[in-house]
Amino acid sequence: MTEIQRPGALYQQVAAAIREAILSGEFTPDSLLPSEAQLMARYQVSRPTVRNAVAALRAEGLIDVRHGKGSFVRSDSQPALTIERRISRTPDGQFVMPNGDVWTEAEKPSTYRTRTTKTTGHCLALDEEEALFGCDRLLTDPETGTRAMHRTLIPFEVTEGAPALAEEPGKSPAEVYRTLTQTGHKLWWSETVRAHMPMPDERTTLQLPDATPILRLSRVTHGANDRPLILEEFRVGADRAELAYRITADKQTTRRRPA
Repeated sequence: MTEIQRPGALYQQVAAAIREAILSGEFTPDSLLPSEAQLMARYQVSRPTVRNAVAALRAEGLIDVRHGKGSFVRSDSQPALTIERRISRTPDGQFVMPNGDVWTEAEKPSTYRTRTTKTTGHCLALDEEEALFGCDRLLTDPETGTRAMHRTLIPFEVTEGAPALAEEPGKSPAEVYRTLTQTGHKLWWSETVRAHMPMPDERTTLQLPDATPILRLSRVTHGANDRPLILEEFRVGADRAELAYRITADKQTTRRRPA
């Protein structure tokens, strides 16, 4: 029989015991985990074993280490912010988003030129390497401190019919929508949501704790003949925000029977 090597097997046993204490409610959400010395005494193990066990639980997302304060059981409370994904239009033609007045720009928007990738090209019904205008924004919610990354991608061919977008690709989404309607487009939107673990730059920018996924929203604005016009990408930590949608029933097309 192959002997189980320590300390690997032992730290996993300690991690399992701490996990059970968390799930049973002995260690409650938001509470400070016992100190290393207390865990060493409780489980009769060495300091490295305790540290490895805590590291494993951090990777699982059960524990959040706050520098200078200690290890805390991850909160299971409601997200700090509810983001309503609706678009309204006022009688004078202005577009309004319910959360439009929540976000503030943490820094000046960055505008640039780029090209479609396989993913963005698919969303915009374009081939790869098609020219785009891009604008990146870092947004914050002053009340909760929630951070979000917002990107707008506008194909060059769309700006041919809306020169104002080429002159100022950093317009806010509401201003972009209005510019497109002024060129004759009747707009509608489609949106998909995916979750993924963050890349290092996303984790740093969004200030995410360990083992926290990102919600990535891709919104496509469609115009005449259902043509995709622009792509917006919105990224926010799944621990900080939840999404809310208003769903209405479409009118079903009546099929005509042959006479």
